[in-house]
Amino acid sequence: MTFILLIGLLGMFLVILFKRPIANLLGDGNPLVRRLKNAIWFQNHWKSGLFLFVMNAALFFTTCFVLYVFVYFFIPFVHFAVMFLAVTGSIILWLIINKAWEGTTKNRMKMGALGSSFYMIMAALFVCRLVRLKPSYPGDDPFMAAVGLMFAIIVVTVAFITCFVITGFAMRKNQTNKV
Repeated sequence: MTFILLIGLLGMFLVILFKRPIANLLGDGNPLVRRLKNAIWFQNHWKSGLFLFVMNAALFFTTCFVLYVFVYFFIPFVHFAVMFLAVTGSIILWLIINKAWEGTTKNRMKMGALGSSFYMIMAALFVCRLVRLKPSYPGDDPFMAAVGLMFAIIVVTVAFITCFVITGFAMRKNQTNKV
């Protein structure tokens, strides 16, 4: 399990490192990019940050629901495919928002911080749950629950960093850095 976690961390590092070539695959002709660029509300950093927050929450809880449903099926390794699709969908969403945003660097960082703060809220909730973890009954060992919560904290922290870097720092080459 630790090996899979390390592969995931390495993958996120590579996505952050090569975000510009990956973002160029979307192009400005993407219909979602055009639709968000033309939306007047999206150019407000608070509204676009709230949109990113809601989309992150929707992706997170949809993934949790799908994983919960697949617990009842005895198909091995299907949860890896679900997680891979969730991560890919999140990165594509963040790149679309990055391409569609037009504004100052300061407002871009505000938008990225607000949108990715969902993951920090989740990390704080997981830390609180970890700190308050108690055995359910005498003789119960909550070690596996603690390991699961630690993995959850690592995953949402990496998601926060990746979302913030992609949406808050990535700038197109033809865009000026206005402050």
